[in-house]
Amino acid sequence: MDNIACELEHSVDADVSPSFAWNWRTDVRNWDDPPAQFQLEGPFDTGSRGTTLFPGQEPVHWRIGAVRPETSFTIEIPLDRAVLSFEWRFDALPDCRTRITQRIVLSGDNAAAYAARIRAGFGSTLADGMKRIADAMASAARSENPLA
Repeated sequence: MDNIACELEHSVDADVSPSFAWNWRTDVRNWDDPPAQFQLEGPFDTGSRGTTLFPGQEPVHWRIGAVRPETSFTIEIPLDRAVLSFEWRFDALPDCRTRITQRIVLSGDNAAAYAARIRAGFGSTLADGMKRIADAMASAARSENPLA
């Protein structure tokens, strides 16, 4: 499935260590995107499955693709002859900070059928969503260690 119909990417720098960023983001209890609710079956590891629930809609089922601990992970949502992937990368920066990158890729034989909806749904919100995540991480880190 190399037919890429849509690709979006955004990075944000967070005032947290790479280890903190990884641990915080791989805990689905921190996935705050109302009204969506997230459930993970099993550990946060390659092959584990999860579900996103939206009020009044069918559940969205996904699986965790490749996991490289403290470096990257991918969430994959199967579609009809296409896959929507969300790759998260965590890169160390000076002063115990982390660059967090989310890359969204829609690929597959039928990906073009979903491209406009994916661009509309994520294109205008990706940067703000990433900033909100980085801010929430930093706030959580300060709460855990207020003297830092």
